[in-house]
Amino acid sequence: MKTVAGLPQAGRYLARSLAQSLRLMVGLPDYDVYLSHMERTHPGQAPMSYEAFFRERLEARYGSGKGRCC
Repeated sequence: MKTVAGLPQAGRYLARSLAQSLRLMVGLPDYDVYLSHMERTHPGQAPMSYEAFFRERLEARYGSGKGRCC
């Protein structure tokens, strides 16, 4: 079995997947995934800074501060 940094490759994949799932469950956006997506699908476009990305994700999740019913 191939090992990387002391863990089998499958174990590292599982650990990364678990960490990403936990971040998504508590609502933390994943900037590294965003950067990978931008590099892969929009190579000529500059990605947002971490601060802009985080702000945009909060805005998408909670809206522009306007209350809403239901």
